[in-house]
Amino acid sequence: MQLQDYFDILSSDEIRIKGTRIGIETILYEYIYRRCTAEEIAKTYPSLTLEQVYATILYYLHHREIVSNYMGNWLEYCLKSEREQDNNPPAPVVRLLKLKAEGGIKKPVFHEY
Repeated sequence: MQLQDYFDILSSDEIRIKGTRIGIETILYEYIYRRCTAEEIAKTYPSLTLEQVYATILYYLHHREIVSNYMGNWLEYCLKSEREQDNNPPAPVVRLLKLKAEGGIKKPVFHEY
């Protein structure tokens, strides 16, 4: 089996692990930025095999420049989306924020027994 056989390359901005809807960015974020091991990642995502996780890491190591650009674009997209949502929150979020500001949302009280 070739390394590329583990992936569905849908576009330059979307590479998924074959047979799943999980993008390589999900695995690589855990590996690169959170310093998780392949075993930890496989436990976090039970729909993936350890082999698929290792293949994703190996793909990154073999194509470091391309995948680093891919990850940079993905992180930039995530930050941009987050800013847009912060600047234009959905109506339910606006209502909750208004209730909170008016004191209508109170912290739950937990009783010890």
